[in-house]
Amino acid sequence: MTKEQIAELLEGVPSAVGVYYIYDKHDALIYVGKSIDIRNRLLQHFRSTDFKERKIQGAACRVGFELTGHELLALLHESDLIKKYQPYYNRAQRRTYYGFGLYLAVNPSGYQVLQVEALDPEREELMTFSSYQEGREQLFNIVEAYQLCQKINKLQTYTKHCFQYMLKTCKGACIGQELPEDYNRRVQEFVASSELLGRNPKEKGLVYLLDGRYKGFGYCNKRVYSEKKKREAIIFKAENRDVRRILRRYFKLNPVSVFNNNNLLVY
Repeated sequence: MTKEQIAELLEGVPSAVGVYYIYDKHDALIYVGKSIDIRNRLLQHFRSTDFKERKIQGAACRVGFELTGHELLALLHESDLIKKYQPYYNRAQRRTYYGFGLYLAVNPSGYQVLQVEALDPEREELMTFSSYQEGREQLFNIVEAYQLCQKINKLQTYTKHCFQYMLKTCKGACIGQELPEDYNRRVQEFVASSELLGRNPKEKGLVYLLDGRYKGFGYCNKRVYSEKKKREAIIFKAENRDVRRILRRYFKLNPVSVFNNNNLLVY
């Protein structure tokens, strides 16, 4: 794709959390994805030289998006959309085998490292993925969102500083300029983050569980306190194996102790 074609496709697409859609010349939905930065993720799709990505590039004629305000809501929404519309290039994502995980380690210099590796039953993973490439793409998003270092997280192999340091999006951990305790604080922010936001500052996100079963998600104004009003804002969705996996992973990383009487999770 040329730069001009990409610019035209991405006109108006924000750098925000949400789901995105890619349509072909017949306006058929061919791919659904999610990202904490949907504009950047679409750029990766259209600049990639991967065989599958080149096929998507050749078919793409239009993109769309929905903001969700938080990655958990993006994950739940993406899973539901893929099962509902069965986009052609999401075929691999309909499989439920997850062979790779995101693991936390510490390097000899004391910096915490996030690594994508084959799942190990003896270790506790932070996230799971259906492929190594999916894990790397997610790790790129995490590194960008938390201003971590691509070299430390083995996404680059530069001998000195990483490329992001020149762009001032890495604080210099790769050359020892940032202390491990300062860097690791941001890693732990990622690990422990549990803030569920709405699509704008006036909203809050809602996830509805009833007797431990997923029922759906939605949004309401932050000033809404009525449990009835909150439940009325829920978009009811079907529970399935993938949704249970998403929720288990999220609650494993972000223990939640406060639910209301109707199991309506609100942050």
